[in-house]
Amino acid sequence: MLLVIFVLSEKSCGAVVYLRKCSEVLYLLLHYEAGHWDFVKGNVEVNEAEKETVVRELREETGITDAHFVEAFREKIDYYYRRQGETVHKEVIFYLMETSTETITISFEHVGSIWLNYSQALEKLTFKNARELLKKANQILNKK
Repeated sequence: MLLVIFVLSEKSCGAVVYLRKCSEVLYLLLHYEAGHWDFVKGNVEVNEAEKETVVRELREETGITDAHFVEAFREKIDYYYRRQGETVHKEVIFYLMETSTETITISFEHVGSIWLNYSQALEKLTFKNARELLKKANQILNKK
């Protein structure tokens, strides 16, 4: 007997956003309604390129419009979750972005935000895959 399992698939894009303040690098974390701390991210819309999604989500979720991409950083994470009884495979592509905007306006999707240095952000992030992303981003920035 052959068992066929259909898995829904979703793609999102996001960013590890940072700014430099007094020679320190600070990372932006968002507090999601579900209780976790993570980076900016959202679903790719029809006919939207990855970087277009990132710019749109950053603007919608934080009000930041002056960020620019740091080359040599495009990381993929994927995981499975359940939605209305269905298993969904989620792929998220993350980029690294620098901004000079410290004051942000969070969207209805979030209950808070915070700028933290590397060690504080590493401790605050909820998920292991997000901590791994932060480690990779920090390595890139330390090489600059």
